[in-house]
Order: sequence, then structure tokens, then C-alpha cells
Amino acid sequence: MAYHSTHIDNGLGRSLHTVFGALRSFFASIGTALMVSSSYNARAQMVQALQAKSDAELAALNIKREEIVHHVFRDLYYV
Repeated sequence: MAYHSTHIDNGLGRSLHTVFGALRSFFASIGTALMVSSSYNARAQMVQALQAKSDAELAALNIKREEIVHHVFRDLYYV
């Protein structure tokens, strides 16, 4: 037995899939940028808060003033 299809593919389905894929990718990249930005903003605020502390307070935290940035960003890089 043979089957015959009368469906005509005009490529619209593939076009829409491509467009929606591009939109999804675009908004995903914006979301990623916002998350990274908020993470760095929180870290910058932490650096400012630690810099505002006295040397005695930093010593109690076992942090030297010149190591504040390294302490805050320690999980992102190794020096």
C-alpha cells in the first residue's frame, strides 16, 4: 500500500523556528548580561564596604587592605 501526502512545505515553519530561535538567543544573552552585571555590582559594593573598614576591623577578618579585591574576586581568578 502506498501513501500520498498533499502537504506542501513552504518553508514557513522553518523560518519561524529560525526567527524564534534567534529571539530566544537574544533574550538569553540579555538575561546573562544582567546577571553578570548584578554580580559585579554586588562585588563592587563589597569592595567598597571592606575599604571603608578600619585596619583593625580588616585584621579581625584576616584581610590585608591590599588584598581586598583579591579576597572579593577570589572565586573568579587565581593569582
